[in-house]
Amino acid sequence: MRNQEDRDMPIIRVEMLPGRSVEQKRAFAAVITDAASDILGCSRDDVAVVFNEVAPQDWANGGRLVADKSAITAISANTA
Repeated sequence: MRNQEDRDMPIIRVEMLPGRSVEQKRAFAAVITDAASDILGCSRDDVAVVFNEVAPQDWANGGRLVADKSAITAISANTA
């Protein structure tokens, strides 16, 4: 059985493609931390936000690697 302390320590994992600045991550973490604290009723200090940057060759949407989509977009932009 979980105790109260376990429920008060949410870990929010954010997976995204690389390229966001430290300032963007800082702002996102602050907003998410505030929302989690308000909604879950825990201390801001108990909220952990973990950013995991996933390389485009390791991420697929719609059955296609993001790296492939990026290459197609770049080729299309150069031929337009």
